Amino acid sequence: MPDLDIYDVRLLAALQADGRASNATLAEAVHLSPSQVSRRLARLEAAGVVSGYRPVIDRKAIGLGVMAFTSVSLERHAESRSADFERAIRAIPEVLECHALTGEADYILCIVAADLEAFSQLLLHRLMRLPGVRAVHSNIVLESIKPAALLPLGHLQHAAQRRR
Repeated sequence: MPDLDIYDVRLLAALQADGRASNATLAEAVHLSPSQVSRRLARLEAAGVVSGYRPVIDRKAIGLGVMAFTSVSLERHAESRSADFERAIRAIPEVLECHALTGEADYILCIVAADLEAFSQLLLHRLMRLPGVRAVHSNIVLESIKPAALLPLGHLQHAAQRRR
């Protein structure tokens, strides 16, 4: 992790709040000049701290009414089997996230679909047919209480203040 000072942390917080903000707006928020903000952003991007800028799209507003968290267990844990599964999962656009796990399941997926029928079709005709899949268990999201959004930055702020 690169050394981040308090201005970097403030800049990250401002970017998370509004990824479309101009350098001038960001400069006001973090109390730096726009040119300093530009240099810091370039450094954060080069270091991989900031890896992209994306809009937040409401899934329901575009017709993706179902979200589910689906755990997947593979038959065997051979490296080639896992690599094949991971490659196949990357090719399914309805799978928003895929994480390898410890515990009972090997992977957990966050999946979106238009409705329960579309979700069922995805499970039955695509996911369960992937080579090596032994078991699939899904939990349908009833309500999103706190959807993924902003990363907590408090630990960075404390570290930056200690370095002062």
